[in-house]
Amino acid sequence: MSAAVTLAPGTGLCHGAAPLPLARGGVLDPVHIAYESRGDEGLPLVFALGGISAGRHVSRSRDDARPGWWDAFVGPGRALDTDRFRVVGIDWLGGRGESTNPVATEDPARFPAVTTIDQAAALALLLEHFGIERAHAIVGGSYGGMVALAFAATYPAHVGRVVALGAAHRSHPFATALRAVQRRIVALGLRTGAGADALALARSLALTTYRTAAEFADRFDGPAVRRDGRFRFPVEDYLDHHGQAFAATFAAENFLRLSESIDLHDVEPAMIRAPATLVAFEDDPLVPPWQVRQLAAALGTSSTLHVLPSRYGHDAFLKEDAALTPLIAAALALEVAS
Repeated sequence: MSAAVTLAPGTGLCHGAAPLPLARGGVLDPVHIAYESRGDEGLPLVFALGGISAGRHVSRSRDDARPGWWDAFVGPGRALDTDRFRVVGIDWLGGRGESTNPVATEDPARFPAVTTIDQAAALALLLEHFGIERAHAIVGGSYGGMVALAFAATYPAHVGRVVALGAAHRSHPFATALRAVQRRIVALGLRTGAGADALALARSLALTTYRTAAEFADRFDGPAVRRDGRFRFPVEDYLDHHGQAFAATFAAENFLRLSESIDLHDVEPAMIRAPATLVAFEDDPLVPPWQVRQLAAALGTSSTLHVLPSRYGHDAFLKEDAALTPLIAAALALEVAS
């Protein structure tokens, strides 16, 4: 990363002292992880991790008033109470932001595969950077939940508890199929010089998997309108707007690495020793409740499972703050022996 980059208030950089070997081959050299911290540094540390489009800016603060991706959950008196915990978010390795990623290298196409195990290694580097032996907890939704599980399996002595929302021990083949199509769209766009347009289209496709059919029916069940010589349906404006907004802030090469990372996720539940709170959402097509039940069964008495109804499907971890806040707060309040 160039020294000329100006970081937002509250942002820190952790530079790896050595190259980082990756789980599927290759190394990151150099490696650096960008993070933001909320709450006093002396408080118990909680990592807050979201989907592949989330980053280090988890919540707004006095230093940085920009909206965060999880404002409803992070702050004084909220589920991740910054009066009680030091809450840390990161930019993903391979993703957008200031952590090591493809577009920050000379040859993005040759950037190696990054897995959830490698993201866990980045968290371990941060703990070392902070001089902290063990995180009080890792709370993650979607991809962040996968990383939380990967950390608990790989570094069992370094986390007190795990909260995984809409995440399981491996990717479901149906979800992999959907993401594989998205990656092919983006790869075709890169080959034909239309990478940004292809990424917007892939993101539009992804949006159809994040919510439920019931919500789409409520919001977009209107008549088609003739526009520019063709009929256009209400849902298309939604898909186009969010697809283009995503493509404006996310590089296609970075998307390919993180999308692939989701499908490379594979954690052995027997390796997880920390108490785990697992939350599944009804009608989530990407992480169906039965798959999370399988994980809970494999973890046995060390896990607590909640299956919540939600019209928001997979995106419920971003939207259902009233239902999730007491579950997360209770999980973080548990006493765990050292």
